Amino acid sequence: MDRADDAVPIAELLDERRHLLDVAHWMLGSSGAAETVVDETYRRWFALSDPARARITAPRFWLAEVTGSICLARLILPGNDHTCAREGGTGGRGAERAAFVLDDVFGAPHTVADIVRHPGPECTEPAGDARRSLRARRARHTAPQQHDAVVRTVRRACATQDEALLTSVLAPDAAAFYDGGGKIRALVEPVRGNTQVARSLLTLLPRHPRTALHTRSVNGRTGLVVRYDHLVAAVISLDVADRHVIQIWAVLNPDKLRTWNRPSPTRR
Repeated sequence: MDRADDAVPIAELLDERRHLLDVAHWMLGSSGAAETVVDETYRRWFALSDPARARITAPRFWLAEVTGSICLARLILPGNDHTCAREGGTGGRGAERAAFVLDDVFGAPHTVADIVRHPGPECTEPAGDARRSLRARRARHTAPQQHDAVVRTVRRACATQDEALLTSVLAPDAAAFYDGGGKIRALVEPVRGNTQVARSLLTLLPRHPRTALHTRSVNGRTGLVVRYDHLVAAVISLDVADRHVIQIWAVLNPDKLRTWNRPSPTRR
């Protein structure tokens, strides 16, 4: 299976997560509870088998439905601390509100029985093997100037969507790892081969008026920082050897990017 075909543009990934957070917050009235619900939604997505995910033709719709079902369970299940806190403790009214929200989100009526039909399986963190192998080829060192030149070429290729240029600067056995932390619908399995890596990276970073790609210091060496709506949406580090990129690690996990999005101290 070609993993590059499953890549999703970063703008779509972030808009999708924001939409799920909006749905959960609208239903529960709490930002913290919304984050927890959306994290659980993505755990259920990654718990699906590859064939099961492939059969879902509208992932955003599926994810929103799961988010709604989790919120509804929090609102109406007996003994739940969140049960209808905003509705005066009335279970029936909470169920009505949740059903109304889902009707508004999906454009089709949902009964309580339809929504709370399955809790979904648990899911463990993916990509452990990929993380452990990230720096496996550190033995080959590259001068900083050469490293910087290669990274600038990668940035230019991504900015211009030049697949031939990007492929040429990737080693034939290059690998890319997309760390979404199970909190965003990024690729789980590593992508291997210069053609496949190029395609996956260009799909992640298409031209978009709200997306900007910059070279910045990442882990002590020049890397790439992707901004979407002025917030850091991805941090990409690259391992270079013999004038070619051998490994790419793209961090898209919202939790890991929080330090990048902290307000900068006011300059005097």
